Amino acid sequence: MMVVQSPTRQYSIEEYLAHEEAAEDRSEYRNGEIVSMAGGSINHNRIIRNLSRLLELGLQKQPYEVFLSDLRLWIPRYREYTYPDILIIKDQAIFQEGRTDTIINPSIIFEVLSKSTSSRDRGDKFTYYRSLPEFQEYILIDQYQIHIEHFSKTPEGNWLFSESDDEDGVLTLDSANCQIPHRQIYDRVTFDNKPELEI
Repeated sequence: MMVVQSPTRQYSIEEYLAHEEAAEDRSEYRNGEIVSMAGGSINHNRIIRNLSRLLELGLQKQPYEVFLSDLRLWIPRYREYTYPDILIIKDQAIFQEGRTDTIINPSIIFEVLSKSTSSRDRGDKFTYYRSLPEFQEYILIDQYQIHIEHFSKTPEGNWLFSESDDEDGVLTLDSANCQIPHRQIYDRVTFDNKPELEI
């Protein structure tokens, strides 16, 4: 017997936004689909906490503001709403028209990789983020080992890639005067070979 899979329901933007206002947990909007976001591991949370503290200190007296994963991002070209782990805005936040809780102008985005999200973070999400004109840098942090991937936009509009697994290395943000030692990013993060059950 052949099984016919029902098509995924398509939601309007208005339905999604109403859903988000009523929901206890956050969801992304992917061109008509509402996709629930899973919770993060303790390593995921430690890395975000460390980065938040280090970025706030490193960007003091500079025209940047650091936001964590509760701030929604709208990507108009691809009709996507998402919640980056950390995003940094230069100068003033620009909101989606008619909203005060959704921005459209991140300069720098950090994502902490998990087993279920790493392919999307490296693939579609990066493609979507690059459609935003203010977007300058993308940093991917591995939570299972010391490994950092860094993409930065050149003045000509090309993207340069670098990566490091050096415990004594330093992450340098090219569009801001900020250097962050890898050891501090991974402070109190522990690694093992056991499978994680979270995301």
